[in-house]
Amino acid sequence: MPSERHDLLFDAPIGRWDEALPLGNGLTGCLVWGDGAPLQLSLDRGDLWDTRLAPEVLDSGFTYRNLIQLVRNGDLQQINRRFSDFFSASPNPTKLPAGRIELHGEHASNRMTCRLRLHAAVAKVDWMAGDASYRIESFLHAEDGLGYVRLQGDRVQTVSLNLEPPAALSLLSYPDAVFGTEGDVRWFLQRTNQELAYAVVVAQRQASPRQIEWVYRVAASLDGEDWLERAKARVREAALRGFDDALPGHLAWWERYWRQSALSLPDFEAEKQWYITNYLFGSCSRKGAPPMPLQGVWTADEGQLPPWKGDYHHDLNTELSYSHYLKANHWSEGESLLDFLWDLMPEARRFAQSYYESSGINMPSVMTIDGKPLGGWPMYSLSPTNQIWLCHTFDQYWRYTGDRQFLETKAYVYLKETALCLIDLFLPGEDGRLRLPVSSSPEIHDDSLRSWLTPNSNYDLSLLRYLFGRLTELAELLEKNEERRRWTAVLDRLPELAVGDKGLMLSPDETLQESHRHLSHAMAIYPLRTLDYRRSDEEKKIIDDTIGHLELLGKGLWVGYTFAWMAALYTRQDNGEAAYFHLRQFWNGICSPNGFHLNGDYRKTGITAIHYRPFTLEGNMAAADALQEMLLQTDNGVIRAFPAVPAQWLHNGAEFQRFRGEMGVIVSAGAAHSRLEYVRLQAEHGGIFRVKNDFDTDKLSVERSGTMVILECPIGALLTIALETGEECLVRRSVQ
Repeated sequence: MPSERHDLLFDAPIGRWDEALPLGNGLTGCLVWGDGAPLQLSLDRGDLWDTRLAPEVLDSGFTYRNLIQLVRNGDLQQINRRFSDFFSASPNPTKLPAGRIELHGEHASNRMTCRLRLHAAVAKVDWMAGDASYRIESFLHAEDGLGYVRLQGDRVQTVSLNLEPPAALSLLSYPDAVFGTEGDVRWFLQRTNQELAYAVVVAQRQASPRQIEWVYRVAASLDGEDWLERAKARVREAALRGFDDALPGHLAWWERYWRQSALSLPDFEAEKQWYITNYLFGSCSRKGAPPMPLQGVWTADEGQLPPWKGDYHHDLNTELSYSHYLKANHWSEGESLLDFLWDLMPEARRFAQSYYESSGINMPSVMTIDGKPLGGWPMYSLSPTNQIWLCHTFDQYWRYTGDRQFLETKAYVYLKETALCLIDLFLPGEDGRLRLPVSSSPEIHDDSLRSWLTPNSNYDLSLLRYLFGRLTELAELLEKNEERRRWTAVLDRLPELAVGDKGLMLSPDETLQESHRHLSHAMAIYPLRTLDYRRSDEEKKIIDDTIGHLELLGKGLWVGYTFAWMAALYTRQDNGEAAYFHLRQFWNGICSPNGFHLNGDYRKTGITAIHYRPFTLEGNMAAADALQEMLLQTDNGVIRAFPAVPAQWLHNGAEFQRFRGEMGVIVSAGAAHSRLEYVRLQAEHGGIFRVKNDFDTDKLSVERSGTMVILECPIGALLTIALETGEECLVRRSVQ
């Protein structure tokens, strides 16, 4: 569990929304910032969307068939007009911010301390304004969906509360918000140009002469009948019960959350960033709520609509945002994405039929909360293979939980239905190999005609070979022999990855020649892991050459997530020094003081030429994933503790607790004095588990059920352990 040392702590007012103290409960988000004149609570709710589609996506010409023809004709103007330009020309569809609560004091602070108590998910701001002192404490309840604010101080009666609708909504031509008051409850009601309406509703309670409390809710017509009246009643009742009555239930949820995993590292910055990232994840991903889009539950509050419309981006952003949660053992919170994609299966089927004119399922790669296309550069926003990366999220859940029912009823079905769509798109070449009619690699050459690469790009091919390879394996496991033969036949007809003297290429006739933010051509190394550094000299050379070429090209055009992705690639080489070096650059150069991933080197430290600062979350989660890969790898059923950490960490001592490995094995391990000290396994399902002997001895003790045995296992070999469901064992260096 994080301690006070992991808290966010600032000894000055927070002047920007993207440096604020973040609070969230999966559906609602709040950012606490400002100098007391005012102190601002910027609010968001994950399902507030303007889903009005651009006319172009409803046009009969919005099809893959037409796109292919325009690409073959080299007609960039028509490609942009039909598929792309409207993304930036029209403000909708878009994620919507909710508004602000502003607390206005008589004066701005002359001294302020801002703290986010990470373990408790409570924000606290202490400040002096003139000769008066004040304290604000606030939390978004982890279970009841309400926000709580307590103000204490010398002259609390001089602090006024204002409600502010988002200024950005004027860009959408919405009617002005309507304000209302009933006793101690006030609100604004914002109607949109669709059926959606929402409100920020606040109840006030004077607890004492020196204390005022407020309870708020971001309510919406999505909540059902009489939604506004019910929201008023809820905040009024909660305000009567008070801040202290609500707090214990909130703290209990977060205590359970933090018990799911833990780590202790000799490098405190890495340890703190891991806890911050898991806090962000727990704040903006919960079962029963929409999964996090680009900004999670913290839509930008700077008078504009969110960057990239705050959408669901499936060519990296969605997937990396859900890359670390399984190993961190936050599987329940991560089910938000799987439930969302599963519920959108009917829409994925409709899109496959209307856009690809195919069977099966496929989602737009840039989409609204209801699964509709937003448009944008079509080589990426409408790439058919990005759907396979979504398949990977289903497959990973099966791998890490070992949930056989999930495999049979969801994971295999989702992969199969995706494969049916893609099979309809293949064109056999003269050599009999299967190729897509057009191909690309995010986001190389941006939106120029050069971005259409010779099929198949390594990005497309890596995903295709992964999909049909996994379907072959899973069909065999499920004893679906006829289907296994079908998937094998497709796999056998796919080309091999394009490899040159610089490792993995972009496509069969193009090598990456410039620094580039997307490391998409290296998908097979990570995250798909279909190339294995330890399997053969050939694969080792491909991985070494690919990483070496990226080093030569440099970081000039990287953004934040690139640093995290590169760190993950280094873990494939067991290169902990390089992996950690890139994570340090990410955390120190790209992240806001509050931990938010701001994409660019906004401080201009010199690590990249990209200096903007749009906030998205995928870089944070990708960095946590890379750090976890440094500490534990369980690929192909082999458990390897501390496979890619700096030597100093092993020397000074490192430990992780309750990380999740493949097939539901829960792993803890510790190292000290430059050697592995112990590995503890707990099996959620009975099975056979293999631990690589990275101890410094071939004599190991295995303790379970109160019994200890001494086993001989050569250093570097695999120790095989059979465990029953729920059984634990502890592997140590033998002292005998």
